[in-house]
Amino acid sequence: MRSWPESAAGPQRPADPATEAFVTHRNLLFTVAYELLGSAADAEDVLQETWLRWADVDLGTVRDQRAYLIRITTRQALNRMRTLGRRKESYVGPWLPEPLLTSPDVAEDVELADSVSMAMLLVLETLAPTERAVFVLREVFDLGYDEIARAVGKSSAAVRQIAHRAREHVAARRPRGVVSPAETRDALAAFQRAIETGDLQGLLDLLAPDVVLVGDGGGVVQAVPRPIVGADRVARLLAAGVPKIAGEISAEPVQLNGRPALIVRIDGVIDDVVTVRIDDGLITALYVVRNPEKLSRVQRETAVSR
Repeated sequence: MRSWPESAAGPQRPADPATEAFVTHRNLLFTVAYELLGSAADAEDVLQETWLRWADVDLGTVRDQRAYLIRITTRQALNRMRTLGRRKESYVGPWLPEPLLTSPDVAEDVELADSVSMAMLLVLETLAPTERAVFVLREVFDLGYDEIARAVGKSSAAVRQIAHRAREHVAARRPRGVVSPAETRDALAAFQRAIETGDLQGLLDLLAPDVVLVGDGGGVVQAVPRPIVGADRVARLLAAGVPKIAGEISAEPVQLNGRPALIVRIDGVIDDVVTVRIDDGLITALYVVRNPEKLSRVQRETAVSR
C-alpha cells in the first residue's frame, strides 16, 4: 500500500504514475468533495480515502484517470454525507459552509466561482445527496451521464432525470441574474463602514426588505441562534451589537469562495467572516461565520479547480 503522497500538500516531485495522477488532479478532487460536503475538513478526509483506494487500482485498466478519480471521490463523499448529516442535525444554531480563502484567479472562472460561493453551497444543501452529486458532476465538472451513473450507482436514464430535476430545483433558488464583483465589493464596503464607524445608513440603503442574516457560532462562540429576517430587524441587531464589542474592530476585504468578502478582526484577532448574497442590486442575505473551528481556511489560500 502506497503512503499518502506528501507531494499532494507540498512541492515534492511525484514518485510513480499513481501518485503523479493523484497529485495532478488533487485540487479538482478537493473541489468536488468540498462542493458535495461544504466542509474543507471533511473534503480532506475524503481525499485521503480516495487515495487509499486509488493506490490499489491497476492503472492499466483505467481509460480516463480524471473520471475514475472523480468517481472514487464522489462515492466517498456520498458515504461521508450520512455522517455529516447526523452532525448537522445536532449542530447548535444555523449551519453554514466552511469558508475558503481563494486566489483572485478563481473569480475569473465565473462558473467555478459561482459553484463554490456561499450562496450556491447553501442552495446545494437543499438537494438530496444523489441529486447534489449529479448536479455538481454534470453542471460544474461536465462529466457525461454514463460516468456520473457509475459514480452514483444509478442508470444513465435515471441520472438524466435526476439532473433535470436538480437543475430546475437550483434554478429556482440560486441568486437572480449575474452579480458583478464590483456590486459585491460595494455592498461589503457599506457593511465595513457600518461596523467600523457605527454609521448604518449606507448599509441600510443596500438591504433588501426581506434580507436574512445567518450567523454560525456552532455553539462554540455566541451567534444569532436563528436567522434574522427583515431589514429593520437586521439593522436593529447591528445597531445594538456593534457598540457592545470591546476592542478595536477592523475589516479586511478578501476573496472567499471566489467572491469578495470580509475578514473581521477584533484587536487584530479574527472574529468572523462575512459574505453576502445579492439579488437585483440589493443584499438579500448576510452570512456570518464565527465558529472558530471553521476559520482555519481563511488565513491561507486553498486551491480549487475544475
